[in-house]
Amino acid sequence: MDLKLINEEKQDAGNITVSNTLFDREYNEALVHQIITSYLSNARSGTRAQKGRSEVVCSGRKPWRQKGSGRARAGRASSPIWRGGGNVFPSSPNENFSKKINKKMYRAGMSVILSKLLRDGRLTVIESISVDTHKTKDLSKKLEKLGYDDVLLLTHEMSENLYLSSRNLPKTLALDVSHVDPYSLLKYKNILVTSAAIKKLEELYL
Repeated sequence: MDLKLINEEKQDAGNITVSNTLFDREYNEALVHQIITSYLSNARSGTRAQKGRSEVVCSGRKPWRQKGSGRARAGRASSPIWRGGGNVFPSSPNENFSKKINKKMYRAGMSVILSKLLRDGRLTVIESISVDTHKTKDLSKKLEKLGYDDVLLLTHEMSENLYLSSRNLPKTLALDVSHVDPYSLLKYKNILVTSAAIKKLEELYL
C-alpha cells in the first residue's frame, strides 16, 4: 500500500510504499490489551514493601490483663487490627510483576496498533525531522508550523539536537524507532514517522 509523504514544510512530497502486513492489519482489542498490560507490568520496579506484625517496631508487652477490664482481650500492639500494627498479608520487597509475552504476539500487537493509528489519521510519514540547534523553542516552532502539539516523533537515528530540544516539551517525545513501545504509540495524539524509520519498522516487526 502507498502512504502520503510530506516534507518539513507540510507540503506533499509524493508517496511511500509500505507493507500491508504491518499497516493494514485488522484491529484486535484483546491482543492490544495484552501487550499493553504486559509492557506496563514489566516496567514496575517491584520495590514496594510493607511490614508484617513481626516487623513492626513496638512493645511486646501485653497491653492490658486478659480478664476483668471489660475490654476485648489483646496480646500485642502489633496486631493487624490495631492502628500502627502490622499488615496481615504484607507485600514482598522483591515482588515480581513481570508478564511474559512471546515475540510473535508482540510483533502482531505492534502491527495492529500501527494499522489502527493509520486508519484513524493519527500517523503521518515525513521525509525527515531535524533541528539546527538544541533549543526547545526551535523544535516548538517547527511542530507548531506542522500543526502538532501532542506528538511522538519516530526517527531512524536520534540526533543530539532533536533529543535535547524535545525533552523539555511536555507533550512531545522523540524516540529512535528501535526503542518505540506500544504504550507510547497509544499515549500521544499524533505520530510523526520519518520515511527511514518506516523501513526500520518493517525490519523490526515483519
